[in-house]
Amino acid sequence: MSEKVFTEKAPGAIGPYSQAIKNGGYLFTSGQIAINPETGNVESGDIAGQTEQVMKNLGELLKAGGASFESAVKTTCFLADMNDFSVFNKIYGKYFTSNPARSCVAVKSLPKGVLCEVEVIAEIL
Repeated sequence: MSEKVFTEKAPGAIGPYSQAIKNGGYLFTSGQIAINPETGNVESGDIAGQTEQVMKNLGELLKAGGASFESAVKTTCFLADMNDFSVFNKIYGKYFTSNPARSCVAVKSLPKGVLCEVEVIAEIL
């Protein structure tokens, strides 16, 4: 049975979906973008600042769902520009030190004009 996960420490859903779902011993997060949950605004116009905010948001969702960056088994990353890959990758690597499986793709555009989005599947601790 699925259980919805919600925390005010990460941005609320901007559509008909949940922040995250627990199911079968795993946590599935929705894609997180660089929205500061305190202000509701997109953070920083550069890839470094936006990636840091995405990681903060994911950290709060993982914590609320009983998981962690270390328990991540798969991530999917979306970049608006593959020229941002090396900066994004460096910051991503600070958080996902267990090196989960990952897909990283370029997309034409992302919600609210952000530069990156990341979703995670993690084992619940």
